[in-house]
Amino acid sequence: MSVYSIRDLERLTGIKAHTIRMWEKRYRLILPARTDTNIRYYTDENLRLLFNIALLNRSGYKISKLAKMPPEEISARAAEFTRRTETTDTRIEALTLAMLDLDEAAFERIFLSYQWEHGFEPVMLDVIYPFLNRLNELWLTRSISLAHEKFVTQLIRRKLMVAIDSEMLKPEADAKRFLLYLPEDERQELTLLFLFYLLRRRGFRVLYLGSGVSLSDLQEASQSFRPDCVYTILNNPIPRQSIQQYLEKASELLGNASFWVSGMQVFVNNLDIPPNVRRLNGLAETLQLMEEWKS
Repeated sequence: MSVYSIRDLERLTGIKAHTIRMWEKRYRLILPARTDTNIRYYTDENLRLLFNIALLNRSGYKISKLAKMPPEEISARAAEFTRRTETTDTRIEALTLAMLDLDEAAFERIFLSYQWEHGFEPVMLDVIYPFLNRLNELWLTRSISLAHEKFVTQLIRRKLMVAIDSEMLKPEADAKRFLLYLPEDERQELTLLFLFYLLRRRGFRVLYLGSGVSLSDLQEASQSFRPDCVYTILNNPIPRQSIQQYLEKASELLGNASFWVSGMQVFVNNLDIPPNVRRLNGLAETLQLMEEWKS
């Protein structure tokens, strides 16, 4: 069983801590447990109930009415509301709850319903990426465990692999060549896999090297594949060298290839950007540049 502080509940549900305390005091909705030293904490059951209360409250239910309902009725009404509602925020909240419950069936239902209506690319852009941004915030603040993160990232990874394999169209002989990789100690493979899917769907020729790629491996692959563009993500510091040194070495060994780089490290550091390097601030800018290359 996981335990949460009131600040954890605030980060997970978006409900301010003082509001949670008011609901507790006035309506006795969310009642915390206490340690032997009288420190308050909240359980998984408290968290699930608060998620459902928040969902219904935002949809128009008054707290005074919800306070009179048993938890089972609140849960049932929240589930029904989720099935009937198509807003992105509602789906993200439902995905968060499915993650916390380690409920694969619920995750599948939310993902597939949006995919059937809109397609794979929209479900990733409209639902999954906002959800992953929220997941990253929760991970950084230690509001979720490694088990939660592993559970949900593996589900999304499976979806991406199936989608990539379905895009087996042979690119044109003169199609632009993209090489995708992540350096050592970088964790953003879901973004890299999604970019793989987007590029393949748009008819580019793609070489996917995955994570843990050294500069020597990158050089060898580039000499053989001769990419027009190389893409990577630098969210974490590079071991044993500065980001400036890494960019200079990588850009030099890539020769005439364009080098697209996104991630926190290329924006928080004061860098002298080599001529063939393009800093990309997030997925939206990457998509825009990809469309420019396609045209």
